[in-house]
Amino acid sequence: MPLLVPNRYRGKLIVVEGIDGSGKSTQLSLLSQWLRSQRIAVAFSEWNSSPLVRETTRRGKKKNMFTPVTFSLIHATDFADRLERYILPLLKAGAVVCADRYAYTAFGRDVVRGVSRKWVRNLYKFAVRPNLAFYFRVPLEVAIGRILGGRNAIKYYEAGMDLELSRNVEESFRIFQGRILDEYEAMIQEVGFHVIDATGSIEEQQQQMREIVLEELGESLRNGLLRASQGDIDAAKAAARIL
Repeated sequence: MPLLVPNRYRGKLIVVEGIDGSGKSTQLSLLSQWLRSQRIAVAFSEWNSSPLVRETTRRGKKKNMFTPVTFSLIHATDFADRLERYILPLLKAGAVVCADRYAYTAFGRDVVRGVSRKWVRNLYKFAVRPNLAFYFRVPLEVAIGRILGGRNAIKYYEAGMDLELSRNVEESFRIFQGRILDEYEAMIQEVGFHVIDATGSIEEQQQQMREIVLEELGESLRNGLLRASQGDIDAAKAAARIL
């Protein structure tokens, strides 16, 4: 049985996945700017951002209240709200939606936290299947170096401290993200990820993404999608000049 529901709408859904420190967010931002420079209406969505459950999630994390199942359910609720209120209307209108993380994040994190693979996939079976799904593959030590080099501390749940993998936050992060990395690798064929070597230069990765988008969505990009305003196009062109 195919994973997730086919996208039958006018718009296109592009998602990026990868462990923390893979650089996927940077690449998706650059891709969004490039698409806007092509006169295409682009919207952005990110994981765990629904206002419906934001406060509940914040309070639950602060008090360490979540079990693996409640963690999975709260994120699924967040995802469902964003899908219904934001992503689907944009797809119906003909926009390109660029999502920083999608259901596949739950497939990795929730399983590592102890939820069964079959259960979490069934939980998200209502989700629209992306037109393109990119997986940014990065060695664990490289990702750790990027995270530690970019901020003062690793977040509690980001490091999987709730799983009691290690009392040392860096070691817990290493174990937790390493297990998520294994889940992503196991998903490549199941999902149909386009794998990007995230150790390459920013320019090389972005060029590879653009080539795949043009190859897979070329005709759609030229015809049928919602067009961006001139102001959006000018701003996107200015931002895209870095590449």
